[in-house]
Amino acid sequence: MVAPGWLSLSNALTAIEAAAVLAFALSGLVAAARKRLDAVGVCVVAGLTAFGGGTIRDVLLDRRPFFWVEHAGWLWGLLALCILAMTFMRARHLSPTLRAMQWPDAVGLGLFTANGTQIALAEGMPSIVAVLMGMITGAFGGVLRDIVCNEIPTAFSDHRPYAICAFFGGWTLVGAQALQVPDGLSLLLAIAVTTGLRAWAMAVGFTLPRWDPEEPDA
Repeated sequence: MVAPGWLSLSNALTAIEAAAVLAFALSGLVAAARKRLDAVGVCVVAGLTAFGGGTIRDVLLDRRPFFWVEHAGWLWGLLALCILAMTFMRARHLSPTLRAMQWPDAVGLGLFTANGTQIALAEGMPSIVAVLMGMITGAFGGVLRDIVCNEIPTAFSDHRPYAICAFFGGWTLVGAQALQVPDGLSLLLAIAVTTGLRAWAMAVGFTLPRWDPEEPDA
């Protein structure tokens, strides 16, 4: 049975990418609001979070145009989201919290990991390269967000699995496609594994071993 045109892999990737942009933009917006940046700063941080990882992926894979240039309407959507969110938070006197930033970030991580891995596979990249491209797509928007907000990136400092979640999610996609699981289901499995692992780590407080070298002898 042939799937309808609107259920094609290309359309699925576009929908996943749009949802990932929204999730990461929300994450960046909350991070910027916590730092009390002005309106320009909020838009810049939200844009870097939403588009940074995918842009690095496109540069490494030599893909043109960049994904946000190909879908330029997302830039208008980002600006609209920032304006509406800032207006809403001011009207409600909301105080953004770290937790409010982490949950959309976890969703965006899963969405962008699956998207980036699939794009690299479609470009003919070896499996390990495709998984690394998925990790870069998923993780580096948050890294750029934290750097611009003058923070050590949480991907490296909070000791909860982050890039590792993306690593397992990418291999889930590769393994599912090797087993000839339908493309749509493979993408959903990768999203679920990546986001689920990150959400579980945050919910239970699971952390990775810390680098804690002993003090050298005097």
